[in-house]
Amino acid sequence: MKQGDFTKVAQYYHNRPAYSTNLLEKLLRCMNENHKNLQALNVVEVGAGTGKMTQLLANFGMNIVAVEPNLNMRLEGQKAVKNSNVKWQEGSGECTGVEDNFADWVMMASSFHWTDPKKSLPEFSRILKPEGYFTAIWNPRNIEKGSLFDEIEQEIKAILPELNRVSSGAQNVKKWEEILVSTGDFRDCFFMECDYIEMMDKERYMGAWHSVNDIQAQAGEERWKKILSMIESKISHLKIVEVPYKIRAWSVKNNKSRS
Repeated sequence: MKQGDFTKVAQYYHNRPAYSTNLLEKLLRCMNENHKNLQALNVVEVGAGTGKMTQLLANFGMNIVAVEPNLNMRLEGQKAVKNSNVKWQEGSGECTGVEDNFADWVMMASSFHWTDPKKSLPEFSRILKPEGYFTAIWNPRNIEKGSLFDEIEQEIKAILPELNRVSSGAQNVKKWEEILVSTGDFRDCFFMECDYIEMMDKERYMGAWHSVNDIQAQAGEERWKKILSMIESKISHLKIVEVPYKIRAWSVKNNKSRS
């Protein structure tokens, strides 16, 4: 498996956690500062994957363009999200395929870290209307020291000591507030976060682990099997796995003039 290639894990993505509707509602109030009818808002979700965030956004009634580069992920998303206000298309953070000045809001959910900001941020500014917003949001696990989830993380590090996480997990220390304004295309960064709990049965919890690309790519087949076996052993006594997350969102305003 190649790092960043989600073809083989697309079938497991439905097991992943969702995002806080409460936080999305508050973000939407900021994005929709002109108080437009929600049905008039155009939202472009880039790196839409299999539609976890897409479905939540579509439920608000906004017009959604879901942009996803991977065919398998896109097909899973089209099966999962049936809303008539959602249009799926091929594209990436660096080349969305969306027309100029189209979007009121551009969002990337747990995927901005895969883009080249020097290319993706100018692209998002291009497709946004003047004064539109871009939001990069993640849902990392909220791992408390000494918890079951901390034990799992420590065991993974023991099996794979050279592991370098690509996503916004515990090892990610990037300063998104600096990165998002680094190209000059955006300004006025603000941050929101909230706690979120996802209740999973054991099958879904293991399915969520099967969807993790960066660990699989770095571990190789044998060590990945060892990691999965370890996790199964850790949760064997549980009927339901109560997984804590910390939803984190960084938003910036388009710096493009109206001319």
